[in-house]
Amino acid sequence: MVRYRAVLAGCGAMSRGWLKAIFDTPQLRDQIEIVGLNDLRRPAAEAIASDFHLSGADIDTDLDALLERTKPELLFDVVIPGARQNVVALGLRHGCNVLSEKPMATSLADARALIEDAQSAGRVHAVIQNRRYNAGIRRIKALLDSGALGTLTSINADFFVGAHFGGFREEMRNVLLLDMAIHTFDAARFLAGSAPQAAYCHESNPAGSWYAHGAAANALFEFENGLVFSYRGSWSAEGANTSWDAAWRLVGTKGTLLWDGEDEFAAHVVDGEEGFFRPLRPVEVPEVPEPEKTHGHASVILDFVSAIGSGHAPETVGSDNIKSLAMVFAAIESASQQQRIAISV
Repeated sequence: MVRYRAVLAGCGAMSRGWLKAIFDTPQLRDQIEIVGLNDLRRPAAEAIASDFHLSGADIDTDLDALLERTKPELLFDVVIPGARQNVVALGLRHGCNVLSEKPMATSLADARALIEDAQSAGRVHAVIQNRRYNAGIRRIKALLDSGALGTLTSINADFFVGAHFGGFREEMRNVLLLDMAIHTFDAARFLAGSAPQAAYCHESNPAGSWYAHGAAANALFEFENGLVFSYRGSWSAEGANTSWDAAWRLVGTKGTLLWDGEDEFAAHVVDGEEGFFRPLRPVEVPEVPEPEKTHGHASVILDFVSAIGSGHAPETVGSDNIKSLAMVFAAIESASQQQRIAISV
């Protein structure tokens, strides 16, 4: 088994989820050695080193110098979105394969530049889109692929959570669309199995919001073959939180699937040709046959490491993930211009 040296850039709260996924997954623990920690705040990196028993890791506030000294094969990019472009580009210049937090970039132009940088460097750049690896999404995809619901005609997702993060998110513009909705958009694109074509969106910052901008949004996306994806969301909705994975309704020509974003599934298809309301029968939502595909961060990192060794493109490679990012920026532009925006990558 190949063992990779890795540097982690960005030692805030999100980095703990990454490291926990690595150290809790035997295959990753055996394949990845964290040789360096980088953060503009040295005490943050030192705290990570202490909490995860990384006494041998080199710590530096200067990422360029750290990469030069440690010469890792992998760079884990967990910095704030505004710093992502420089960090990824720097990692690629040092010959690293880079796995980034989402969003992939703060603009489509920057995302395209990173794709070109990775191609020029002959390295992999992928993005943590952990929601598409959750068991519920994989189970829905398996049901859709079986044809049980017929042709998929609409995907609908509701996300309502009262989340008090503090920190940079509460100062971000377009915070829901840019920092959270990307998860749901990416999962919907995965389930649709086709490309988004256009977006309509209304964005707001509701009364009582503790965010500076854009804590709520209603978005409608046109996909190929007439499929429609609707999204309703808010990060300042108190009183009845949905799952972090949203609540879903998927409608096909033969029936409908409901998922609460956690453990509850209900799928029914038409079972007769008479009556005002046609009779229905339940359909089992299959279990996921691939356990390694159902563990969020760990599954993304496993796929990323496997891709480096085998030469295949990881599922969340930048050249594909930019299509989900394009949905975000189309929604933001639509909300700003109050009109339909075509999506082109």
